[in-house]
Amino acid sequence: MQTSLTEQFLATPNGIEAEKILRSCVHCGFCTATCPTYQLLGDELDGPRGRIYLIKEVLEGAAVTRRTQQHLDRCLTCRSCETTCPSGVEYGKLVDIGREEVEHQVQRPALERMQRFMLRKILPYPIFLKLPLQMGHWFKPMMPAIIKSKIPEKQHITPRPSIRHERKMLILEGCAQSVITPLTNLATSRVLDRLGISLIPSPGQGCCGAVSQHLSATEEAKTFIRRNIDAWWPHIEAGAEAVIVTASGCGVQVKDYGYLLRDDAEYADKAKKVSELTKDLSEVIAEENLDLLKIDDNKLRVAFHSPCTLQHGQQLNGQVEDILARLGFELTDVADKHLCCGSAGTYSILQSEISGKLLTRKLEALTIDEPDIIVTANIGCQLHIGGESTLRVQHWIELLDQG
Repeated sequence: MQTSLTEQFLATPNGIEAEKILRSCVHCGFCTATCPTYQLLGDELDGPRGRIYLIKEVLEGAAVTRRTQQHLDRCLTCRSCETTCPSGVEYGKLVDIGREEVEHQVQRPALERMQRFMLRKILPYPIFLKLPLQMGHWFKPMMPAIIKSKIPEKQHITPRPSIRHERKMLILEGCAQSVITPLTNLATSRVLDRLGISLIPSPGQGCCGAVSQHLSATEEAKTFIRRNIDAWWPHIEAGAEAVIVTASGCGVQVKDYGYLLRDDAEYADKAKKVSELTKDLSEVIAEENLDLLKIDDNKLRVAFHSPCTLQHGQQLNGQVEDILARLGFELTDVADKHLCCGSAGTYSILQSEISGKLLTRKLEALTIDEPDIIVTANIGCQLHIGGESTLRVQHWIELLDQG
């Protein structure tokens, strides 16, 4: 693709990156075949190829309109197009660059600005989530069914295993996950303990920065990133093997730390090291001796929802399924596995109509083979699907937390 980006923009790191990505696109259109929003809306500008053209025009100095912003907003950033693309176009990076540039040029309506601001100021902070969640649990019995179904079950947790193994790893505690689904990391600590690995606590860490990053608040995202690096770095210097992430959406973000802080003189090398050490939980479990895990109830028929951030963002398609199959679980058929469930971080809030339609399709695909349970690898997907599913929905590691 030929480009003529403005000289001012080309003089920036984002400009250099955007031109490289744009020039790799041959506008073949293969990406449209696997784009959830294009399939749903049938508009070229709501598919990757159309959005790439829009971003190209913006970066070349064309007038930016509210319509351009809306088409970019409708993108789930699922990155299914990247898996399909024969040219290796890094669309996820490009759409973040394009959105940030459009955000600078187009002022949103006041209500939208407030909504996005509140999401950035609430979701990354567990302290602001605890009270609303507690109130939801208290008043859940008297709420209408449609609201009741959206309130996650209260999870009762116990202390984690003591640090007793020579092998040690760090774990991202997460922000919303640490409050809403704390059983995920508790189950992870117990399973890894049985495999001879201890998880090290690291006070001071927090949100991975993805919420801010994808809402075009990039400097705010970098503040979260630096804080996590500072919290983990002493343990990394002391020999921690890995930084484990149990939410695949956060995993994509942390694996991108090196890229996101590439121009930060103080943190670039540290960020690169953190990214190199970061592993999705499935990458760790897959390399261990699974015979050490005695599963009492592996006769369940399991439907695995592979989050976009796992199969497209991290390119780990099939890894969790292989682990579950090795442990004796029966995996049911899931149609159109590559398509997004509609959660996509804050997307289910900001684009609720499209998100709801994608969720309906995903639930049909997940339940077509009559599973006993649905498991996934990302808190956003877990809550989104669980809010509408009649079947139990949980993180896959909880299936292994037996014995």
